[in-house]
Amino acid sequence: MLSAAALGNDHDALRAACAQGVGLCTITHIEGSFSRRLGAQLAVRADGSVVGSLADGCLENQLAAEIAKGGERRVMRFGAGSPMIDFRLPCGSGLDILVDPAPDHAACRDVVAKLDRREAAMLALPMGALAQRHYVPALRLALFGEGPELDALALLARTAGLAVETHSKDGSEGRSSDLSLGKSPSGIAIDRWCAVILLFHDHEWEQAILQWALQTPAFFIGAQGGQTAREERAERLLASGVAPGQMARIASPIGIVQHSREPVALALSILASVVGEYEAIHPHHAPRGG
Repeated sequence: MLSAAALGNDHDALRAACAQGVGLCTITHIEGSFSRRLGAQLAVRADGSVVGSLADGCLENQLAAEIAKGGERRVMRFGAGSPMIDFRLPCGSGLDILVDPAPDHAACRDVVAKLDRREAAMLALPMGALAQRHYVPALRLALFGEGPELDALALLARTAGLAVETHSKDGSEGRSSDLSLGKSPSGIAIDRWCAVILLFHDHEWEQAILQWALQTPAFFIGAQGGQTAREERAERLLASGVAPGQMARIASPIGIVQHSREPVALALSILASVVGEYEAIHPHHAPRGG
């Protein structure tokens, strides 16, 4: 069974490269389409084990062997246009990869420290077409609501390795019971890489939370509810002084599958939508291919 740890994330290779004796490989150019983004990275430990993923295993093995050779950092072509005629990528694309047996470990640690402070960061690359590798903090979900929909979304997100905090009015099932009707949430830090999601059946709890959320830099704000609930919500927010332009930030209905009725189906739909929005704001985002 695949674990959340096995899925990995955009920062894993960088974190591994903070340690002495660990090499770092970075995709600096993609010719054609490929299943990883520009800037994708793989770390290779001294024992030959790898952290991160660039393909299906064959490329990782080749890069581990290159790091083991040591020597000067170099940019190598793999796939189309490569002089290594015995190694081809199944997608037919060509990759330029910076192979760095001894990266700047201190610089890697500085970047990780910024990410841990929830700040965007950049790592200068010494060679290749990509001069800088940009990073953004990991996606975090702030969930507000009640019932099985809230529980299902929290469970699926945590299973995917995402940071999740839940807030409800009752505190059952391990939720934080820190909400008061008509009052804005307090003590919750929201930044540009956070999604705020409301999953209430009792929609009178929404207004104060949405007014608060609209004052944050959250990249995604969503609230469940049918047509009547959405219309009444809009009327209440407009009456409270929320501008129409601000209200446009609220995604509702929420999720990529309209009219999801089952809690798990709704949770999957919401999670896919949020992850898609987060991916779109990644500095090295490009349409996936290959």
